Formats: sequence, structure tokens, C-alpha cells
Amino acid sequence: MSIARRKFVAALPALAAGPYLGTLLAGCSSEPLTGPAEIKWDRDTCERCSMVISERPYAVQIRDPMKKVHKFDDFGCAVVWKEHQTFSDAEIEFWAVDARAEPAGSKWLDARQAAYLGGKHSPMGYGFVAVAAGAAAAVPFAEARKAVLAKGK
Repeated sequence: MSIARRKFVAALPALAAGPYLGTLLAGCSSEPLTGPAEIKWDRDTCERCSMVISERPYAVQIRDPMKKVHKFDDFGCAVVWKEHQTFSDAEIEFWAVDARAEPAGSKWLDARQAAYLGGKHSPMGYGFVAVAAGAAAAVPFAEARKAVLAKGK
């Protein structure tokens, strides 16, 4: 047997273990189990409508009871999606980008504590962006949620 062939045969066990090792390492994530996760702008897609999340002021996330993050391109998509889940509001984390923060997409608010400005041209047409509570002309979460559900897309 030639030297090159011996090296190849000796390396076979390591080559065979490669895919399994990659799967194991992929399961080890440095992502925290609480708070908003990183969004890969223009690559991550909305959980509900599958549209690419690119308009930063409208981004929303829900972390479910199993700590899995669900990303959305529009507040309305998140609200409608949540209505079809079995877990309660108390079991989840709900985050929305502060539309007034600079740079865009840099600050996340607890969506249930935020206020919402309506009349915006949001990605899916629900028309709301989150801002810090107390902003002039903004409505509370419950009112924005009610308007989204009334729209019923």
C-alpha cells in the first residue's frame, strides 16, 4: 500500500465522524435563553408570512415557553401568529424594535409595555410601529393588538 493511500485510510474514521461532530456542535449555541435574539437583516424570514425581515423599525420577536425565538417582519404578523398558539401571554417574551432608536433596529422594547404609532406603511399593512411608552399620539399594546385582530388578515 502506498504512503498516500495509508494516510487516506487512516483518516477515514475522522472523515466519517465529521458530519456527526458538526451536528453536535450546531446544537451548542451561544444565544441567550432570554431577551431578543439577533436578527440577520435581509436573511431571516417572518415566521408567519415568510417575508424577509429587512425593514428594521417594524421587526418583532416572540420567545416561546420552550425558549425558541420566532421572528416577524410586522407587529401584526406577530399578533395574529400568537393568537393561533396554545401558550399564554404570561409564558412568552414579546419584543418589538423601538422605531425611534438610532441606528434603526438597535433597541428592543418589551412589546407589551411599548406604545404604538398607527398609520404607518408597515411590511404587511398592519400599520403599527413600537415606540417607548408615553409617546404623543401613541396607543397602548392592547389597543394596537385589538386593531390588528379586527383587521383579520
